[in-house]
Amino acid sequence: MSKKFDLVLKNGHCVVPNPTSNKLEVKPLDIGISGGQISEISDSIVAGDCPIVNLQGLHILPGLIDTQVHFREPGLTYKEDIESGSRSALFGGLTGFFEMPNTKPPTTSLAALQTKFDLAANRSHTHFAFYGGSVGDQFQELSRQENHPHSPGIKIFMGTSTGGYLVDQDDTLIEILKNTRRRLVVHCEDEPTLKAREHLIQQDPHPRAHPIWRNEESALRATMRIVKHARSLNRRLHILHITTAEEVDFLKDQKDIATFEVLPQHLLLSAPECYEVLGSLAQMNPPIRGLRHQQALWRAVNDGTVNMMGSDHAPHTLIEKSKPYPQCPSGIPGVQTFLPLMLNFVNQNKMTLPRLVELMSQNPARIFKIKNKGQIKVGNDADFSIVDLKKTKRIENSWIQSKCAYSPYHGMQVHGWVHSVMLKGELIFQEDQIIKKSKGLPLDFL
Repeated sequence: MSKKFDLVLKNGHCVVPNPTSNKLEVKPLDIGISGGQISEISDSIVAGDCPIVNLQGLHILPGLIDTQVHFREPGLTYKEDIESGSRSALFGGLTGFFEMPNTKPPTTSLAALQTKFDLAANRSHTHFAFYGGSVGDQFQELSRQENHPHSPGIKIFMGTSTGGYLVDQDDTLIEILKNTRRRLVVHCEDEPTLKAREHLIQQDPHPRAHPIWRNEESALRATMRIVKHARSLNRRLHILHITTAEEVDFLKDQKDIATFEVLPQHLLLSAPECYEVLGSLAQMNPPIRGLRHQQALWRAVNDGTVNMMGSDHAPHTLIEKSKPYPQCPSGIPGVQTFLPLMLNFVNQNKMTLPRLVELMSQNPARIFKIKNKGQIKVGNDADFSIVDLKKTKRIENSWIQSKCAYSPYHGMQVHGWVHSVMLKGELIFQEDQIIKKSKGLPLDFL
């Protein structure tokens, strides 16, 4: 006698944990869905009279999450908002995002954090979470923000970046670590080093000077400082967008307290060529660096040292980006191109599909303790990013859903594309068409 399901996915190749080793592998499997959750996984499900979706030739991935986006709402909605940013994420095959606190006003109180959740309700096309933040001595607000059931924790900037949002004094960093309990998320650039080197950009006012100003030492110093403080207090960290070989070497020995992230743009682009071709469209903080660093990042991706990938989606208008350097703002849009670039890496044999899933779904769910996400297993939510590894497409500005309406990868052909997205067992997106609007829910954290 067949079980009753709301929906059955048949004939797809699923990325699932091996029941013996728990390592991810690709297997042809059917998935039964009931009540928005995965209720059965087997070689062949007898579906009965429920709807069946045939995914022959496609790969079913657990819902992929971008853990670093800037959707600019409130305060800067002329260049992005939660609706447009999440729509861009959906077109890019993602099922969720973590959004950063450097909005206007900054998200540094429980009231400001709740405002973002209110803004996202019935507007976000994917699941969502929002970081709290700190800009000074509002230490009591840190625990209030962290206790919000849908926030992954607190994010800080150790170096000035877009928005002037900064925590650079050691005593303040220590107090933030003392007054938080979740894994502290950190943008690591050393503010004193940045200030001391800022004069260098006057000698060559062009984006190619960006990695000379914001050099390797500025990144390494900040990373070493925050890890030192965290270790003294037995606190855990997550370091964002690592860019240097030196940081990778240092963090290899800090795994007990520090996880870290790499961005696809640092694996794809390299200096100085990217600045000669793209100018300010390649300008971001911390910068894209030379091949030596890119090669070190790739080694770390493939030897298991890197814990996750994020896009650091940070859109600005083309008018803003066309200002002369250094008046042009730093930041690259990337939430929509994140997965296509990663699938292209898989087809280039630069990484495996199970490693992609580990970096974009399993590890984010495990490290940040997201409830019922991260793996295709019975009892988890039926969130799926379904991809066609054989499909070849060209990234075009006309496809970009972000309000900025451009991509630095315009014209680039990629091998591997998003086929469809499911949230809680519902098909909401297929072949560049939104099927059901605004189905995103707040992510739950344990």
